[in-house]
Amino acid sequence: MEERSVRIYNSERTFFSRITSTISKLLIPTKIGLNGVIITMKRNNVLKVFENLNSTEEAEKKEALSKKLDDTYALYLESIDKHIMDSIYKKVKNDTATEFEKEALSQYYMITHLKESGYTEYKYKKQIYLIGLDYQNVLNDKPKVIERYKKFYCTETETLYKGLLKHYSIRLADNITDGEKDEIYNKIFKTLEEYISNILPIKFEIEQNDTYKEILDEYDNFDRFSVGKLDQNDVIEKNTILLGLSRKLFTHSLPLVVAEQCYVKLLNDARSLIVDTKVLRKQEKAYSLLINIMEEYNAKLLSTKIYWEKPAQREDFKKFWDKYKEIEKIKDTNYDEYIKQKEILFIRNDLKQVLTNENKYYKIIKFYKNKLVELGVMRNLYNSYTSEGEYKKVAKKTKREETKVSKEAV
Repeated sequence: MEERSVRIYNSERTFFSRITSTISKLLIPTKIGLNGVIITMKRNNVLKVFENLNSTEEAEKKEALSKKLDDTYALYLESIDKHIMDSIYKKVKNDTATEFEKEALSQYYMITHLKESGYTEYKYKKQIYLIGLDYQNVLNDKPKVIERYKKFYCTETETLYKGLLKHYSIRLADNITDGEKDEIYNKIFKTLEEYISNILPIKFEIEQNDTYKEILDEYDNFDRFSVGKLDQNDVIEKNTILLGLSRKLFTHSLPLVVAEQCYVKLLNDARSLIVDTKVLRKQEKAYSLLINIMEEYNAKLLSTKIYWEKPAQREDFKKFWDKYKEIEKIKDTNYDEYIKQKEILFIRNDLKQVLTNENKYYKIIKFYKNKLVELGVMRNLYNSYTSEGEYKKVAKKTKREETKVSKEAV
């Protein structure tokens, strides 16, 4: 698709510039009308080929229609692109654009700027943007074609979002800095949120069957984060739900190894939130979230993992998973004990992980040990004084207790 760059230049308000501006304003409605007709023609062409392709079973005919769909789809996107450049841009320049049109042009330039830094990302995002722009147009002004268009729109955008997630997954495998990785993680979560917010509800409406029945509860849980201002705890919780949904919606586009990295990122975010929060109520809320992430990570991801780089890690997880299933058995008979034992199991398991880098995680290690004391599986010893000489209770263990913790508690 031919890309054209347009810049807005300041010009002196001479007689000739005022005349030119007046003529442009007079011609804009005609230009918009012409572009609208062209887009409608291209849209009808692509819908016709799309429907023929889906109703055909013959392999040779399907292949020919698939190629034709690619061609008509490219022409269709070009016509939308031309509409933005010829119509919306001129309306913004002449100060006759609506707020929606101004925002649309702003988003268009933001996407265009990606072309130099990352062409693949630009390619997917621009297509998502253009087809989404026309979807809003169809939704508002084309009631006769909306039902036909929704099927095409969902199919194409799902393919584009999958391609974008694959691209991000590949980028994570590159030799990049931790800061660049965090940026890609955030892009993954944003892409998942866009798809689940904008496309999934349309798929629910179109298919109207049990295909998505198993994710409806998770979707409803996510939907409560769509309104209001979110704090850091809410953002982490929302991203956890998004990642859980992705295991069912994008199993191949977001490989297990990438999803695992995303879960580790969320675990680190939750740990940091706990140790950085000074308000006890907020700290307990963050701690509860961390326990939920641990359960999601182990139940939805690690329990399905087949290939492990280190056999010892697989054996450790098997032991953990056997204990987890044993605890699950008491859920219906003694719920309070079930919650307590599950909490102990998760803390001990994560404590084992963070102890491998004690310098980095010393704050959360201290927090975990205090929690284990509260839960009755570790003890505080009275063997330390404050600087003022006052006797003080601290969580310091003897060597015998440390050995016991390393072998049993951790």
